[in-house]
Amino acid sequence: MLKFWRENKFAAVVVAIVRIVLGYQWLTSGWGKVTTGTFDATGYLTNAITNPVAKGDEVLYPIYNAFIEHVALPMVDVINVMVPWGEVLVGIGLITGILTLPAVFFGMLMNFMFMFAGTISTNPYMVLLGFIVMLAAGNAGKFGGDFFVNPWLKENVGKKLIAKFKKA
Repeated sequence: MLKFWRENKFAAVVVAIVRIVLGYQWLTSGWGKVTTGTFDATGYLTNAITNPVAKGDEVLYPIYNAFIEHVALPMVDVINVMVPWGEVLVGIGLITGILTLPAVFFGMLMNFMFMFAGTISTNPYMVLLGFIVMLAAGNAGKFGGDFFVNPWLKENVGKKLIAKFKKA
């Protein structure tokens, strides 16, 4: 089954469609935040702390809540830039098929962060689609820019890094 997703041309077409649909969702979500310039995560983060995901009196993600309270909230100005631009860049990467796996990885990371904070909306659906793209690995960008970018990166970046570490 894994071989099918990673090597089959039909699977590459299916994954390209999934990747583009997912990329469109990320791009449109981020674009509205970037263009209006009014995105502020302070209320969202504060709500995640005051109303954590819980089962009865037990908080389900105490480490995540501590991260929000002690790292994200004090750095909300950075978060206010990272989230919208991250969404836009993930969308561009998925739509163009350039750096597909890093794009889907960071998209899924954002989805999980939103779900840990208690936001469901389309996040589970987007994680499922992201998993399909991750499953396909290199085949996910076969009909995209990765077809050209990945060989160039291997030749010009990968070999130089390997040579540098062999000297050390």
